[in-house]
Amino acid sequence: MSNYSQTPSPALFLNTVNAYQRTAAIRAAIELQIFTTISEGIESVQSLAQKCQTSERGMRILCDYLVIIGFLAKEAQGYRLTPDTAMFLDRHSKAYIGDGIEFLLSGFITNGFNDLAAAVRQGGTVVSSEGTLSPENLVWVKFAKAMSPMTATPARLIAQMVNGDSQERMKVLDISASHGLFGIAFAQHNPNAEIYAVDWAPVLEVAKENAQVQGVSDRYHIIPGSAFDVDYGNDYDLVLLPNFLHHFDMETCEKLLRKIHRSLSVDGRTIVFEFIPNPDRITPPSVAAFALTMLATTPSGDAYTFAEYERMFNNAGFSHCQLHSLPPTEQQVVIASKAR
Repeated sequence: MSNYSQTPSPALFLNTVNAYQRTAAIRAAIELQIFTTISEGIESVQSLAQKCQTSERGMRILCDYLVIIGFLAKEAQGYRLTPDTAMFLDRHSKAYIGDGIEFLLSGFITNGFNDLAAAVRQGGTVVSSEGTLSPENLVWVKFAKAMSPMTATPARLIAQMVNGDSQERMKVLDISASHGLFGIAFAQHNPNAEIYAVDWAPVLEVAKENAQVQGVSDRYHIIPGSAFDVDYGNDYDLVLLPNFLHHFDMETCEKLLRKIHRSLSVDGRTIVFEFIPNPDRITPPSVAAFALTMLATTPSGDAYTFAEYERMFNNAGFSHCQLHSLPPTEQQVVIASKAR
């Protein structure tokens, strides 16, 4: 039976047009620390308003709206957190990700959607000639600081998947290292791993701080500059490419992969962590939708299918690719081997 057999309704249009209100509500709730305050046992409108220094009317309306869209539950005595909200939006939680709004809702990202029709006509961002890819763009410092809580789990899982129980000496190159957590996870998992991180110099300051906090700074080395221009060195056992290739067209990706191929040891491997949609490009929805972000914020980036990654790696000289899921994330891992 067709999914469109029901009576036509304007609901989808209206919900989509008004979706900015959901964004504004979650931003306000995080800025006012409503979720953290409720976690401390303050649940009534009156108490929340007093603690968060707002009007009672404003607090009631915002909290009711947060119930409507699924971030809070409402009971006779007041409001309580949902399990997801308690895990990810209470500042007391180790999994807190609320600071991600500093990147996700920054002007560097949202401005790309101000004239999306123009981006569609052009086939890429109209904010500037390079979008978020301009050299030394401070948006990536924001990314490194704000998004690291979302990355800790996949970084740890990838290190376990790729390295297993091995503690052999390992030389790892982390390209577009950002917060450094992917490389740091390998250093933590293997006491004999040496990590070399490539990114813009201001971003690498964040990575260095994280390496210090995690106790691996003695094995954490930095290579400041563009991944396309700097000298990596050679004989790497692993090259990490987390969330990087999607920023570029396939020809540019292949250029980078050829450079990486030359830097690997004979048995070296490259690890990609990416949004990889199914061949239909519309499923899974949240993964496939990432292509729109690339259209709005980069000149030629995309969400590539596994077949496209295979083609890029093959053209760059790699022998074969394997695709791995990485639950609970929706992103996937591609492992490409140099040896034939």
